[in-house]
Amino acid sequence: MSLHAGAGPSPVRRTTARVMPVSPLGEVLLLCDQDPGRPGDLRWGTIGGEVDAGETHQQAAVRELFEEIGLRIAPDRLTAAFHRDEREFSYDGRLFLGDSTFFGLALHREVEVSFEHLEEAEVGNVFEARWFTPDALRADGRLVAPDLPEIMTLAIAAVAQHERNHA
Repeated sequence: MSLHAGAGPSPVRRTTARVMPVSPLGEVLLLCDQDPGRPGDLRWGTIGGEVDAGETHQQAAVRELFEEIGLRIAPDRLTAAFHRDEREFSYDGRLFLGDSTFFGLALHREVEVSFEHLEEAEVGNVFEARWFTPDALRADGRLVAPDLPEIMTLAIAAVAQHERNHA
């Protein structure tokens, strides 16, 4: 069902770049956060956010990686975009139509994660970073989107292909 069925407001279109770091063990680094409009409703989701005016998706992905986990990388470390989806969602009481492009990144588990560079609206709403396999995330059940484990599987394959191409 559409979030804007009936006489309600139309969602605001939001173009985002998402990064899925993948460990050598086939795990994906996810963030646990909450929608400030639903405090305490924790869910696991991807690193990423809105593409700013004048930015490419890759530039936005690299910027978001720094803002959300404190990691600086060169854009060529990202895989090619491996997935794109559009979905309606609400955040802090506002309706959005998210247009998300996903990139993978080979990353060791020992990476130091820092939340020191979060945007003001994210402070107090991002709680933890954790490595998950798709099956472990399914078992946890707190998914920002029901198909997140399938997208994780695509990220794992994209990173493996990127590593083969750049070996």
